Amino acid sequence: MIARREFIALIGGAAAWPLAASAQQGALPIVAFVSIRTPDDAALVGSAFRCGLSAAGIIEGQNAAVEYQWLSGRYDQLPSLMADLVRRRVAVIVSADSTAATLAAKAATATIPVVFNTGGDPVKRGLVASLARPGGNMTGVSILNQEVVAKQLRFLHELVPKAVRVAVLVNPDNEPSAEATIRNTSEAARALGLQIEILNADTSRAIEAAFTTLVQHQAEALFIANDGFLSSRRVQLATLAVRYLIPTAQPTNLEFVKAGGLISYGSSLAESYRQAGVYAGRILKGAKPADLPVIQPTKFELVINLQTARLLGIEVPPSLVAIADEVIE
Repeated sequence: MIARREFIALIGGAAAWPLAASAQQGALPIVAFVSIRTPDDAALVGSAFRCGLSAAGIIEGQNAAVEYQWLSGRYDQLPSLMADLVRRRVAVIVSADSTAATLAAKAATATIPVVFNTGGDPVKRGLVASLARPGGNMTGVSILNQEVVAKQLRFLHELVPKAVRVAVLVNPDNEPSAEATIRNTSEAARALGLQIEILNADTSRAIEAAFTTLVQHQAEALFIANDGFLSSRRVQLATLAVRYLIPTAQPTNLEFVKAGGLISYGSSLAESYRQAGVYAGRILKGAKPADLPVIQPTKFELVINLQTARLLGIEVPPSLVAIADEVIE
């Protein structure tokens, strides 16, 4: 049996596997899967991505090699990594879960196909000419996280209607997401009569410090920005929230609620990775990114953890339970 530490080390070193396989199997085209998450999330997001590849007729190790890059929140490595991928002429770059990664890919190449999975508006970001006709070397999935921030905050407010002070946790290294989250939560908070305080965290230690600060400042709830690194720290976040009796919300992260978070609302995370896999596979088979419309979600999921609500002393309104897509007992 492989120890957990050894298993994670093997996953973290997965970037080397496809290169060796490529040499053995006659230079298979390489799909570079770039994620800001930690290797612990390899099973969660990797399996969904491979499912999409398979649906497009691409089997990892048979007719394509996949090189997984788990950056564990190290956004500063994106420019050099993208430059290296371009130098090695990989077949497709998948910027799996970060607008920052997609912008780094855009800066590095205008020719290698890029499949993004972003929470921002790809047109406003200058990634594509339009959603229907991207027109360049980029396309992918726009999961509309920022567009549902206001609704997510309203759901959190329904759960803790007496709360006035809400902390917002962002990763300052993920500048595009942090800026958009601060802007959108500020607008939504004004409409709801809430006061918000911005807290920064880009490491596990910084997450601990952020909770110390929000408790000292008597924050009554916590909104966690959509960020690959923060999402990968969901167990730590959920554990601290229960310890300090802080109601939490995070968009598009069913796994966060399963780990003990209170509420999540947004599009399906697994489905977005699957769709990115489908597009990567179609491009390997000859499709051009310019002709593949940007995919937008049609279904949004509201997930509530009733067990966490009981631990926090929160009575979830029956009206909210009735509209939830999933309730964790």
